[in-house]
Amino acid sequence: MYAIISFMKKLRLDKYLSDVLPYSRAEVKKIITKESVTVNGVIETDCGYKLDPSTDKILCDGEETVYEPFRYYVLNKPAGCVTALSDDRFPTVMDYLKDINTKDLSPVGRLDKDTEGLLLITNDGKLSHDLLSPKKHVKKTYLALVDRILSAKEEEMIETGIDIGDDKPCLPAVIEHLPSLDKDGLFAYSLTITEGRYHQVKRMFEAVGSNVKKLTRTSFAALTLDDSLEKGSFKKISLNDILG
Repeated sequence: MYAIISFMKKLRLDKYLSDVLPYSRAEVKKIITKESVTVNGVIETDCGYKLDPSTDKILCDGEETVYEPFRYYVLNKPAGCVTALSDDRFPTVMDYLKDINTKDLSPVGRLDKDTEGLLLITNDGKLSHDLLSPKKHVKKTYLALVDRILSAKEEEMIETGIDIGDDKPCLPAVIEHLPSLDKDGLFAYSLTITEGRYHQVKRMFEAVGSNVKKLTRTSFAALTLDDSLEKGSFKKISLNDILG
């Protein structure tokens, strides 16, 4: 079971505010010196003031702040952006996290530039490691629009562990044709895998002679992509949402 450990360590006031607000350490120091911050009802202008986030009440411009050691967000990734913290050529998934403090946040795994859908972003390093560990076999489901329908034999090849040219065949997967989603001459398949190999989904379909024209991740761990979450939008979630 994944455990949350209570945070007890004392923090400098400027460090605390730079963690909970979408401002840099330098910007936070200016806010503090302008007498905009109170600790337990008392104005505090000492940036080095040591506080206990679990017991002290800190307000900034009259608004109460909340310290969260770990934060979790789901982004409905659009096509055209890369899963990276920064990039010189393309927008990144982090560019879509508007008006929040993105310090220490990182994507969990990656989706290709042209792949859309559910992407988890967090500062919880242990959780990220566990979700990506090959030993954990965390489920990931994709909606793939491909250029031709698969035969029963080809579906069986994918379900039993198809060879995509790596040292070992893929682990068994779950594939389902979704006729109601077929459109524009393309055929819709739901594919659930428990690995994270390079371009794995596309290579699995290519191994049976079918090309993926559009790919969307619809679930990851216990998370399912919310139909109401528009492309490029994100929402805050809890650890329980991820673990189920």
